[in-house]
Amino acid sequence: MQVEVLKIDGEKTGRKVELPDDIFGVEPNQHVVYLAVKQYLAAQRQGTHKVKTRAEVHGASRKLHRQKGTGGSRKGNIRNPLYKGGGTVFGPKPHGYDIKLNRKVKDLAKISALSFKAKDNAIVVVEDMSLDTPKTKSFTDMLTNLEVYGKKALFVMPEYNDNVYLSYRNVPFVTGTLLSDMNTYDLVNADVLVLTESAAKVFTETETETEA
Repeated sequence: MQVEVLKIDGEKTGRKVELPDDIFGVEPNQHVVYLAVKQYLAAQRQGTHKVKTRAEVHGASRKLHRQKGTGGSRKGNIRNPLYKGGGTVFGPKPHGYDIKLNRKVKDLAKISALSFKAKDNAIVVVEDMSLDTPKTKSFTDMLTNLEVYGKKALFVMPEYNDNVYLSYRNVPFVTGTLLSDMNTYDLVNADVLVLTESAAKVFTETETETEA
């Protein structure tokens, strides 16, 4: 598919970028997208929840009373889970929530997410930005000119640019990332994908290298 390259002021540059169909034109697989999003969200969980067992709580270890002859139930020590302040039975312990996904599945999920964006016409390609100093107003003006201001946008660059990063980091509805760090969750979570021209051309260069 061909996408028009826009200037920062929203006008057309007259240039177009060819986005390969085997990345932006496949039939999306919703299940692998679900798996990739599930893996991403699961990895965000710290898994540091912890309760103390009867072996870890404070309390004397002596038996409360003799086993037989009292007319009451058998009791161990005060750390018994049945008593207030006793240990917890089968409580949570620290563990990871990581889910393993094969590389091909993760790649298919990302391709499917990109194809969803292409089908929804939710991809904008803008010429490369060159800011001398960080300025949030310059970035938000660009979003307004591109008619994506107020939408949840994923802004993708090929390389890190400190001035650009400092310009968009305070915009609440913009998530910025490098092309190499782009993931399925960010794509699904965004209403529109904003690619810089250099980032968009990487897909074409990758396609050419694959064919060679």
